[in-house]
Amino acid sequence: MLRRLYDWTMGLARTRHADKALAAVSFAESSIFPIPPDALLIPMVLGRRDRWIYLAAICTIASVLGAFLGYAIGAFFMEIVGDPILRFYGKADSFERIQELYNEWGGWGVLFAAVTPFPYKVLTIFSGATGLNIAVFTVVSIIGRSARFFLVAWLLGRYGEPLQQFIERWLNWLFLAFMLLLIGGFLSIKFLF
Repeated sequence: MLRRLYDWTMGLARTRHADKALAAVSFAESSIFPIPPDALLIPMVLGRRDRWIYLAAICTIASVLGAFLGYAIGAFFMEIVGDPILRFYGKADSFERIQELYNEWGGWGVLFAAVTPFPYKVLTIFSGATGLNIAVFTVVSIIGRSARFFLVAWLLGRYGEPLQQFIERWLNWLFLAFMLLLIGGFLSIKFLF
């Protein structure tokens, strides 16, 4: 089944709707969607290595725009949903302490999540909930997402053939490693927050 999904995704990379799908996934992943855009970016660059800059730009722009949706979710729904829950459990003061600490160091957290497999959407939402400075949020999101997507796309554009052979040979193990990283990211959220 994994092989069919891989082949389907590689085929999608060559369709006229691939760019739109990449933008939609990149946008949604920054706020609500669990699958990172790399799942489309990688086969799309492998399918058209000469377009790696264009594809990385789509990923970056859509992802940063989606991050603003995540920020808005945190900013507007935290007050409506989160605050009453915190007050009910007597934890409003705890959140205020975490909020102060996050607003001092949160830019580094957003940068970390923007570059790594850590679920970026969690920190976009948390940034809105804590009121992280929007300029800091924007700058670190642009830097982090650009670094991540342009590096991945450049590596695939430059070394695409051997990387594609490696991916196809070790697809099942790579998928398992990816899932472990994704689950590890979610578990780390549970223990960090």
